[in-house]
Amino acid sequence: MAMTLSALAGAATLAITVPGSAYAANGVLVINGAAYEDPSGCYAVDTLPSMLSNFTDAIAEVHSGPDCTGPVEWLVYPGETHHSDTAQSIFVL
Repeated sequence: MAMTLSALAGAATLAITVPGSAYAANGVLVINGAAYEDPSGCYAVDTLPSMLSNFTDAIAEVHSGPDCTGPVEWLVYPGETHHSDTAQSIFVL
């Protein structure tokens, strides 16, 4: 019984101290003038040519296909801006 309670207490402590798998970048991602605070995942690029400014702590992938498909055309590191004539979507790592 004591061993079971100890195991449960350990599991509860681990569950509280380990962050979840969901991750969002801290900061702002700007795509063609639209600002996304603490972005995570895939964003559509609706207007070409496009401009992406990455004011987050994460890398943004510029994809040549919609829904973050197709080849990665460029990596935009924190603090960088990228102009593209072909970007269809942006994925924040």
